[in-house]
Amino acid sequence: MAGPAPIFIIAGESSGELYGALLAREIKKLRPDAGLYGIGGDLMKAEGVHLLAGVSGAFGLIEAFSHLKDLKASMKTLLEAADTLKPKVAVLIDFPGFNFKAAAHLRENGIKILYYVSPQFWAWRAGRIKKMAQLVDRAALILPFEEELYKKAGIPHEFVGHPALDEIAAMPPGKISKKEFGIDDDTPVLSILPGSRPSELKKHLPLVSGFLDMFSREYPDWKCVIPLAPNLDTQPFITELRRLRAQGAIIKRAMSLKALSVSEATMVASGTAALQAAFMKKPAAVFYKLSPFTFYTARLFVKVKYVSLVNILYGDMIVREFLQDKAKPSIIMEEVRKIIGDPDYSGLMKRRMESIRERFEGKHASKRVAQMVLELTGENDQRGNPSSPAPKDPPPPAPAPRNQARKGQPDSAYRKPVQPGLFGDPE
Repeated sequence: MAGPAPIFIIAGESSGELYGALLAREIKKLRPDAGLYGIGGDLMKAEGVHLLAGVSGAFGLIEAFSHLKDLKASMKTLLEAADTLKPKVAVLIDFPGFNFKAAAHLRENGIKILYYVSPQFWAWRAGRIKKMAQLVDRAALILPFEEELYKKAGIPHEFVGHPALDEIAAMPPGKISKKEFGIDDDTPVLSILPGSRPSELKKHLPLVSGFLDMFSREYPDWKCVIPLAPNLDTQPFITELRRLRAQGAIIKRAMSLKALSVSEATMVASGTAALQAAFMKKPAAVFYKLSPFTFYTARLFVKVKYVSLVNILYGDMIVREFLQDKAKPSIIMEEVRKIIGDPDYSGLMKRRMESIRERFEGKHASKRVAQMVLELTGENDQRGNPSSPAPKDPPPPAPAPRNQARKGQPDSAYRKPVQPGLFGDPE
């Protein structure tokens, strides 16, 4: 008996790759023999996805131009793999500049498209949703206010909840200890999350270093923890990371949620991590820097009042946003000082964050999207139950990943190794 048709999961960058990994785990629960292939990183690979290419560090106009060659190579590899493996369904996660083009090619070949994590039509370039209507079979939405847009566009959709909350819910309750970071349990902790993209670290690490100079002098009894994305190539940032360690920062890889969990407060780059902080009710100062060209171009087109999803979801300012020229150590220090020193201020922030989380409670995004995938393959009924016995034959082998030089090389061969010794023990 032939094995199940392959399923593609395409995640363009680190935050999307996390969602792809959580999705792969849930698909495997429903179909242990499912053949999963895609673009991602170590998290997806650990969940059984055969990698075709790696995640990108591109974000913004200038940043994307510098990655064009890699993106074109990834597209070529993806389409060649689709011709070989003939998947029934492709799950495209965010990253519209790449995934819209991929969807057009894949759909021409009869592959059904499930778009997971909507582009931010509500923030800028709303007209793109008309193009999406021509490209996708279904959309899995992670923000409640997106439903109205998709209804108007006539795109079959469902609000599934947010996968970041799935990851938080999966953490062992009460078992995360500061000792995992080499910190005594009674020592207060400030976590600093500088972003997951190389372009973000390039802009943010000097800012973090300047902030640490001020913070460590004023709060010598506090410890600062800086978690880094699991797929990050640290080689370009060796000098900055060593400086941060010399300033007393504890740097860990792939421990963002744990870092937030043990924190009394956090300083976080705008993005998924800021929303995670809100879900965990961690008082936060949000910052972000882009290239000047990208930032000032975006100001011409972006329609929303706030940048952080925390504030957008609440409809008012919960966490202060320090953007571009306002993202300076002294200015952010004022806000952190207020968070630490004013319990009424931080307490109000926590209560408002709780009201955001309540809008997502009872949803299980990764599980529901896995069910939607199998519904599109015809292997699930509408309740998410397997509609036929699982075939016994294994899935077809994955094509060699891009830049794999020799048969037998691991499918992470296209990535540069983590700089040895920088973080101590493997993490």
